[in-house]
This record gives sequence, structure tokens and C-alpha cells, in this order.
Amino acid sequence: MTVQEEQARSARSYKLLLIFGMISIVMLFAGLTSAMVVSKSRPDWLTDYQIPQAFTISTVLILLCSATFHLAQRTIKQDQRSKTSLFLALTLVLGLGFVYFQFKGFDELFAHRLFPTGKSGSVTIAFLYILVYVHLAHMLGGILSLLLIIYNHFKQKYTAAQYLGIELGAIYWHFLDALWLYLFLFLYFFK
Repeated sequence: MTVQEEQARSARSYKLLLIFGMISIVMLFAGLTSAMVVSKSRPDWLTDYQIPQAFTISTVLILLCSATFHLAQRTIKQDQRSKTSLFLALTLVLGLGFVYFQFKGFDELFAHRLFPTGKSGSVTIAFLYILVYVHLAHMLGGILSLLLIIYNHFKQKYTAAQYLGIELGAIYWHFLDALWLYLFLFLYFFK
């Protein structure tokens, strides 16, 4: 087996593992959103709350993240290292901005006295918190992998011929983007 065949085989294995991981994440969120649908019949279900405006801003930021990660992937394939560095850095900054605005969204909920627990707590808001926090946990994994990608990029481990790490990171990042878009639309329209 040649080195190229071994690399291709290894790449397929890594991609398959990533796909299995993403399928399990989809199943987790399918279960959570299904539980939310079933719980809507509860008499204490809130229907008059607004999704925090900060969640809308974070949605725009994560969409921009996907665009910059895509550009990083495209420029490494063209061996444009400085542009790849710029796009990876922009992805990190936008990703951190996404996380910041997620927490600002929680501040907005608190300001409107919408709590997940306690005397004035609501099961509706508890579900919202669970969905956002579980997504943020997966986002943390994305940010950590992005930091590793940036580190490896500066160590010059990626080239136009070998960019598997960036490709896997981009796949996961786009997945997180699509997942958040689904959750945002679900939370926005499902009341």
C-alpha cells in the first residue's frame, strides 16, 4: 500500500467516525426537541415569551463562522497560507462572539424574569436552556478543535495536498451551524 492510499484510507476512517458522532448528536437533539413537543400540552407551558434578540445576533455570527471556515478550507487547498490564517482567526473570533451572545441571551431571559427553575421557573424556559447549553457544549468541542487546527496550521502541518484536519473541522463546524439554525428556528416558531 502506498503512502497516498494509506492517507486516503485514514481520511475515510476519520470522516466516518465524525459522521457517526454527528448522527449521535442529531439523535440527542431529536430526543430533546421531541420531548419539548410532547411537553407543550402541559397547562403551565409558556406561549408568550420572545426569543432573546441576542440569539438572533448569535445566529448571524455562526452563519458567518461557516463562511469563514469554508474560505479557510478553500484557501488552504490553494496553498494560500496567510489567507488561511486570516480566515481561521476570523472563524475563532466569530465563534467566540457566538458564545458571548448566547450568554447575553440568557441575560435577556433573566431581565424578563424567565427562569428555568425556582418558584417563578418554567418548564418551557428549562427546555430552552437545556437546548442552548447542550449546543454550547458541542460548540466548545468545535472551538477546541479549531484551536488545534490553528496550532497545526502554524506548525505548517497543512498544505494543498494534506488538509484533512481543516476539512474535518469545517465539516463539524458546518454541522454545528446547521444544528443551531434548526434549534433557533424551532425555538422561534414552536411556542
